[in-house]
Amino acid sequence: MALKRNIPNNGLPALPPNLEVESPEILKQLVLASRHLGTLNGLCAAMPDPSILTNTVILQESKDSSEIEGIVTSRDELYEAITGYGKVGVGAMEVLNYTEALYQGMGTMTKRKGIISINLLSEIVQVIKGGMTGIRTTAGTPIKNMITGETTYMPPEGAPVIREKLGELERFINDNNYSTLDPLIKMAMVHYQFIAISPFGEGDLRTGRILNELYLVQQGLLPMPVLCMSGYIARNKLLYHQLIQGVTENDNWRDWILYNLAGVAEAAQHTTSKARRLMSLKAKMEGELKRILGASYSPELLQLMFESPYLKIELLDKRGLAHRQTASTWLKKLATAGVLTEQKKGKTLYFVNNRLMNILTGQ
Repeated sequence: MALKRNIPNNGLPALPPNLEVESPEILKQLVLASRHLGTLNGLCAAMPDPSILTNTVILQESKDSSEIEGIVTSRDELYEAITGYGKVGVGAMEVLNYTEALYQGMGTMTKRKGIISINLLSEIVQVIKGGMTGIRTTAGTPIKNMITGETTYMPPEGAPVIREKLGELERFINDNNYSTLDPLIKMAMVHYQFIAISPFGEGDLRTGRILNELYLVQQGLLPMPVLCMSGYIARNKLLYHQLIQGVTENDNWRDWILYNLAGVAEAAQHTTSKARRLMSLKAKMEGELKRILGASYSPELLQLMFESPYLKIELLDKRGLAHRQTASTWLKKLATAGVLTEQKKGKTLYFVNNRLMNILTGQ
């Protein structure tokens, strides 16, 4: 039966689709994606300090993911907000909420022995939205053609139906005996199905991207959620929506799966390159700090410089690394030597790790 665009899709079929999807073309792209993801996985496992990757990459992923939804914040505003001083703008708060939601999702999944449940996804969207929300009881937001504006899809309607669809999806995610498909192919299907259900009404797209990250960790493909696919989606946003529509209207899983596998490969390569640059920069800056600060060198200061690229004298004091006068001396020495850059905004003086910022922003 053909899909009626203006009627809620309460007949959304459960996964997996009843057709062959592991074509030679898809399997070829799967090998490539798996290889690049395996390289990233091995690098993460070998890193002596994985936090320099998670703390920086997850924040950039949060920023990119929020920008897909039109939530834009400058890098200055975002990193100023992280220092915990001054007023936090709406855009920066949305990004920080996304970051917290991803970390909380990881923590909850770990506590629940790797299970990704409806309740877990509900917790994630609540953090994203900064308040209580749950399975919607109203009609879902219609999907419209980005050019003509006509409605192309209506999500399922009615809390019992939505819970039924989510229950089917939960089984597909967590029971590896239910489907023998490769996890990367399943991830593409899971993301589509979650978006097609649109269970919460608001925050579904961002929750769906966090679901991707958690699923990769659950399946043992990555030790931490560091595959930054939001940048890839943002660069291919129109195609993303067109391919979702293609699955909905024509069961075109082929192109949707190929799109996702290409995204995994590209994102894995990008994150691998970023991780290597981060490790190299940290080693270089360790030598610089030891030379410039001498006996005052503090590994905790080096760590903080990678956690918060925008440093303030007050932040060092707050973290217990040094009193204000000593902190000021350290930071000014590093700025004079060119390790950090002084940047004044209003009455606030920041000491910026520009080399780290260049890595984070892909420069």
